[in-house]
Amino acid sequence: MSEQETRWLTPSQQVIWRNWLNAEAWINEQLNADLRPHNLDLNEYEVLVVLSESPGRCIRMSQLAEGANQSRSRLTHTVKRMEADGLITRETAVHDRRGVIAQLTDKGFDVLTRAAPDHVASVRRVLIDPMSEEDWEGFGRAMQAVLDAAGIEPQTIPADPQTHCAKGDTAGTNGLGT
Repeated sequence: MSEQETRWLTPSQQVIWRNWLNAEAWINEQLNADLRPHNLDLNEYEVLVVLSESPGRCIRMSQLAEGANQSRSRLTHTVKRMEADGLITRETAVHDRRGVIAQLTDKGFDVLTRAAPDHVASVRRVLIDPMSEEDWEGFGRAMQAVLDAAGIEPQTIPADPQTHCAKGDTAGTNGLGT
């Protein structure tokens, strides 16, 4: 942009931008605080959700990073803590021996099952309920426009036939998303 004139934000754009920054920080703070009684933070909760929605409650670490919106490096640290707490396990991929598969343990699923109602109530309290239905739909359109501009596809958990849990379990499960 050095060759072009800077397109400064208008006063109303600047207010909305700053409001978004403040709201995003406050929302994350609230969601994290409401997950603390379950000994989870939002990043860990999202890892549990993605695993719960994956066939056999397992997924390649690279897919988990994408699904949980974390860098691979950050995810590795998150998963290491969660593994130490017995919430997930990691195994070498059975099919190709190159990848690493993360699998949700029964303990991890139990923690998610207990945390999910509180988390959903938090999401409603801090994000959904303060908006009218019209504002919520406009918010959804705005977020989709941002994702479209970034070339980011809607997130789905692929049923990868090459992903097999270490114990050979590839059955689907009912996830506990937000």
